[in-house]
Amino acid sequence: MDIIKCLDTYALMEIMNENSKFAHYLNSNFVIADITLAEFYGVILREHGEEKADFWLKKLENYAEQVSLSILIEVVKFRHENKEKNLSWVDAIGYIFAKQNNHLFVTGDKEFESLEGVEFVKK
Repeated sequence: MDIIKCLDTYALMEIMNENSKFAHYLNSNFVIADITLAEFYGVILREHGEEKADFWLKKLENYAEQVSLSILIEVVKFRHENKEKNLSWVDAIGYIFAKQNNHLFVTGDKEFESLEGVEFVKK
C-alpha cells in the first residue's frame, strides 16, 4: 500500500497554481488536515475570491481529516521545543498530524526540510 501523503498549504497552493512538481499529488493517496484546508480556503478567498475558494473546497473537502485535541497538545509542545524555527501554527498542526498518523508531510517550506517524516519539494 502507498504511503499516505499529508499536504500542507504550500503544496496545495502549488497544486492550484499548476506547478508540475506538485500536480501528481492529486493522483496519489493523500489527506489534508482540516485546519490546513481552512487556511488554504482563506488564502484563495483573499487572493482570488469566493468562487475559486469554493471550487477548491468542494474539490478537496473529502480528503480533509479532523485534527484531535491530543494532536493539538503535541503541536504546542513541538512549537515550544522548536521556537527558534518560528513555525506557523497551521504548518505545525499539519506536520504533527502527519507524524501521529504515519503519513508523509508534503511541503516546500524550508523550516521543515530537515525534519523526519517530511517529503520536501522545492518549487
